[in-house]
Amino acid sequence: MTTVLVVEDTLTDIETIKICLQQADINVLTAHTVEEALEQITIHQLDIIILDVVLPDQSGFKFCQELKSDPGTRTIPIILCSHKGGTMDQFWGMKQGADAYLVKPIAPEKLLRTIRQLLIN
Repeated sequence: MTTVLVVEDTLTDIETIKICLQQADINVLTAHTVEEALEQITIHQLDIIILDVVLPDQSGFKFCQELKSDPGTRTIPIILCSHKGGTMDQFWGMKQGADAYLVKPIAPEKLLRTIRQLLIN
């Protein structure tokens, strides 16, 4: 079974993403902060990380870059998600190592399609 970590500090967004993924038989873990995410990453074998850009303890851009620089986590696909949908935000996210960048609100079918594509690669 596919396991996804959703790193998001907004409860509404967490629930929306969680319901979408669970309906597709995807195991969902959640974290509200980078600190919580790091705990989940050390405990679980993850297939994908869905990462918000704006988090209370650290920028999602910076955390993405750190994960992609670490040999232990660099192969985990990361989907950055944000209300920041400008071209420069998306460019910067991809430059930090993100495998995909989705703008909120995320259409469930687009999220699932992106996950499937990343799991194939």
